[in-house]
Parts: sequence; structure tokens; C-alpha cells
Amino acid sequence: MQQTSVISTPRVRRAVDVYVALQAEIESGQLTPGTVLDERTLASRFGVSRTPIREALQQLAARDMVQIEPHVGAHVARLSVGEVRAMLEYISEMEALCAKLAARRVDPVLRRALQTALEQGRQAGENAEDYRLANTSFHDAIYVGCHSIFLAAQIRTTRRLLQRYRVNDFHSPRQIIKSQEDHVLIAQAIMAGDELGAVEAMLQHLPSGTTGFSEYLAKVPMHFFGADRLSVTQH
Repeated sequence: MQQTSVISTPRVRRAVDVYVALQAEIESGQLTPGTVLDERTLASRFGVSRTPIREALQQLAARDMVQIEPHVGAHVARLSVGEVRAMLEYISEMEALCAKLAARRVDPVLRRALQTALEQGRQAGENAEDYRLANTSFHDAIYVGCHSIFLAAQIRTTRRLLQRYRVNDFHSPRQIIKSQEDHVLIAQAIMAGDELGAVEAMLQHLPSGTTGFSEYLAKVPMHFFGADRLSVTQH
């Protein structure tokens, strides 16, 4: 039986390159929610025709990163306040479960990874970008240490969708100090095998609940948010 294979044409490769570049810029916040994505401008920027641009935008739209409106064009997708709150609540609960499993399954590899991440955070000092990397290392250590590939994948996927709404994290020394203090408490609970303590420390760390969400919301420009699509549909 003859096997068929997908041939990667130059056009397909160009569309993939554009997709990867735009995805990274959206996730990092370089392209903020609501930013217009004009096909002609993007084609000139990437040195390609509008066809791979259009294909890349359609792929990003399928992942809820871009919204395409007929006869209007494309822009970086906006989430509603309700959607952002729901995603933060979901991440908070899943990260708490992740910390619980990590405490249950703690081993020398996880201990070393947590200690390395904490040291990375200390060395970052008040540098926002350096601390952002240290923060990622810390949480990634817990994702790996929980030994649940499915759970870790779900958290990472949701975090990537939400990242464009967290561009103001760690912009003040106070935020960095508080985050690092939280990390120490989480790490201590996990390394002690204290499942309940790890859950409580992680829930305190993440911006969920009324007070935590209000503080988080104050750091996000309101024009980043769109209408609540659920309520629009219902009415």
C-alpha cells in the first residue's frame, strides 16, 4: 500500500514562519489585545504575499489568539473580564493540584530544580525580565515534578492564552519580592511533602478570589478587554 506524505511547500513554510512569529509576539504582549493585524502591512514586513499571511491569521484565529471579522479585518483577540477571571480561577486550581501532586511525589530531582529556580530568582534581584524567567523556571519545575503530563499540558496551554494579559507582572520591586517570598513558601511545603501546605501556598500565590482578582485587574489596561461573548449570545 502506497503511503502519502504531506509535502512542505515554500508557501506552507512561509505561513508557518509568520504564524510562529506572530504567536510569539501575541503571547509576549508585544502585540497587545485589540492590535490591528493588517494583511498588507504584515506581507510587507515579512516579505511574502498576502496568502501565507491570511493562512497564518486563520490558524491563530483557530487558537483564539486572533479574531477575524468579515469586511473589517483581523486583530489580536480580546478576552472579556469574565473570561480572564474564569481562566485565572482555572489556572489557580490546577496549579494548586499540581503543587499537591509534586509534594506527594517529591524526589531529589524536584528538590534540586526548586532550589535552582529559587536561586535564579534571588540573583534576578529587581530586574523584571530576569525575574520573569526565574518565575517560569520555578513553575515549570513544579509542572515536571507533579509527574502528570496531562495536567502540566493543560496549565501551560491556558497560561499561553492568558499571557498577553499579564504583561505588567513584576514591573515593581514589591511584586518581585512578594512573588519570591511566595515561591519560598511553596517550595518549602513541596520539599517537606506537605500536600495541604503546598495547595494553600499556591492558592495564596496566584491572583484568584475577589481581592486577588481586583488587584490583578487594576494592572491591566481596560481597552484590552472585549465584550462578554456569552452574555452577547444570550441576549
